[in-house]
Amino acid sequence: MIEALQFDFMRNALVAGVLVSIACGIIGTFVVINRIVFISGGIAHAAYGGIGLGYFFRFNPVLGAVIFSLAAALGMGIVQRYTRQRADTIIGVMWAIGMAIGIILVDLAGGYKADLMSYLFGSILAVSWRDLLIMLLLDAIVVALSVLFYKELLAISFDETFATVANVPVDAIYLTLMCTIALTVVMMMRVVGLIMTIALLTMPAAISGLFVKDMKKMMGLASILGMVFTTAGLWLSYFLNLTSGATIILVGGVVYLLSVAVQPLLSRTRGDRLFASR
Repeated sequence: MIEALQFDFMRNALVAGVLVSIACGIIGTFVVINRIVFISGGIAHAAYGGIGLGYFFRFNPVLGAVIFSLAAALGMGIVQRYTRQRADTIIGVMWAIGMAIGIILVDLAGGYKADLMSYLFGSILAVSWRDLLIMLLLDAIVVALSVLFYKELLAISFDETFATVANVPVDAIYLTLMCTIALTVVMMMRVVGLIMTIALLTMPAAISGLFVKDMKKMMGLASILGMVFTTAGLWLSYFLNLTSGATIILVGGVVYLLSVAVQPLLSRTRGDRLFASR
């Protein structure tokens, strides 16, 4: 791996992996605890509409993805909060419409689109310093919002009824969470692509949730796992000449399956030790 660091693109890729992992560890934990993986997937896929928007109107597709994903996040969040019947169906339709709008706008834009697939399947090795600056800005916003509203986010994640009684603006905090998910999705777009975003967003948090229960520890462990997955995936893809985004997700998937298999054994061992100590 040391020899690979002589290349600028590999150093940029490692930095991008670290930045994305921080956001994934924090926001992914809220996604897993609130069980809104489906909505997160909807936001990720709907963001493709913003890519098409950028191509059609000739501005940065990343900016289009930010605009469209925020709009989709607010729309899906409102549907989830206020439409108690068939909300999953409506979100699924919004998901599909976002993708369809993006595809049609890209078709109408015409011309050669060399980097279009990188938004769908990721291209972490093509991350530039400008991309890193955008990721750093989005990361700072996500972390700042999470720290600022941590207690409120914690309240709605574990006891929404109590949060309502305690005068926490539940709906506003929930929509804020949706917006942070949207920003995280845009960050991850160049790393693993919109198609596989949901995997990197949820797998580190899901694994950490198997072993720790404290929210802050869960976020920290999830962020570290994200960094491990992206670094190991980059290393394997470099030496085996594989697609980086898919390799990162495969590494995470293998670790998740192993964690699910090992966790009951660890719990049983801890229980036996506790029983023996008595």
